[in-house]
Amino acid sequence: MLVMTKKINAHMITMLGLLIALAVILSRIFGFETQFIKISFEFVPKIIMGALFGPMWTGIGAVLADTIGMMLFARSAFFPGFTLNAFIGGLIYGYFFYQKEVTWKNAILCSLSITIIVSLILTPIWLMIMYNQPITSGVIWGPRVIKALVMFPIQSILNYVVGRALPLKRLKSYLKTVR
Repeated sequence: MLVMTKKINAHMITMLGLLIALAVILSRIFGFETQFIKISFEFVPKIIMGALFGPMWTGIGAVLADTIGMMLFARSAFFPGFTLNAFIGGLIYGYFFYQKEVTWKNAILCSLSITIIVSLILTPIWLMIMYNQPITSGVIWGPRVIKALVMFPIQSILNYVVGRALPLKRLKSYLKTVR
């Protein structure tokens, strides 16, 4: 399932590059970030990456977006745990949307997986390590839980709407046929 495409052409690289740039813009320029919480819509290009390129390329694209965004628009110290979060999030988007029809079930399960694994398990661990806070600290959990409650339905709806609205079949066939 995590197999990378054997042949990648210039159009695929260009499309991936544009989606990475869009993720950086949505995350670093239009996103809201404090020391303990980050809210952005960078997941929208990841939905498209996941549907077009699969788990591995989406994970790689998410890592590139995180790294480029950190180099160009750093708001805090670099921590590799958040880059790992980006990769895992990309894998999850690719798993739920690559070569699959976008359904409410996939959209909700994708959002639920990212919320639980990335937002509620990994991120508190990274924050605990970075800021030397106890894992039970309200400083870590208060904003996380509120963000999860607010963003989960928004992310689920956008996963479904974006996934259904895009002409993904046409884009996939275009990217495969152009040489």
